[in-house]
Amino acid sequence: MAAMVAQGYDLVAPIPSCALMFKQELPLLFPEDEQVKKVQAAMFDPFEYLALRHKAGLLRTDFARPLGKVSYHVPCHLRVQNLGLKTRDVLQLIPGTDIEPIERCSGHDGTYGVKKEFRETSMKIGRPVFSKVKNAAPDYYASDCPMAGHQIESGLGADPQPPTHPLRLLRIAYGL
Repeated sequence: MAAMVAQGYDLVAPIPSCALMFKQELPLLFPEDEQVKKVQAAMFDPFEYLALRHKAGLLRTDFARPLGKVSYHVPCHLRVQNLGLKTRDVLQLIPGTDIEPIERCSGHDGTYGVKKEFRETSMKIGRPVFSKVKNAAPDYYASDCPMAGHQIESGLGADPQPPTHPLRLLRIAYGL
């Protein structure tokens, strides 16, 4: 990746825990490694990157369709990066779209949410998120973290619609 950065590329990690690893954790493990520092400086969350493109006037905003009401779960690994709510900010650029952020833990926490001995507790932790999504009755619900999205899906009861990743929401809004 450092070679790609040297060629002028920016790097985008589509999952918050992956971006966090390159931006915060690897630099702590290898504080003197210049290649790690180069990768760290060039690594972005997708919506952090898109927000920067928008600020620079480089993001297309000719959206083809509205998304309606979206319940958006802000993942823990994204909140820890202190980026602000870039996913919400970019999605709010779509006319006819109302984003309701939910800043609570979904209860998944890596493999914790799928281990038999922790599943009940995991679901209890996520219950406030599940309730917010249910009560909102959104057109879509989303999380940048696929595991959190599926945790929410499993907490919504019988036969829920699946989560839609925010990048997929952009595709829908662009009509792709």
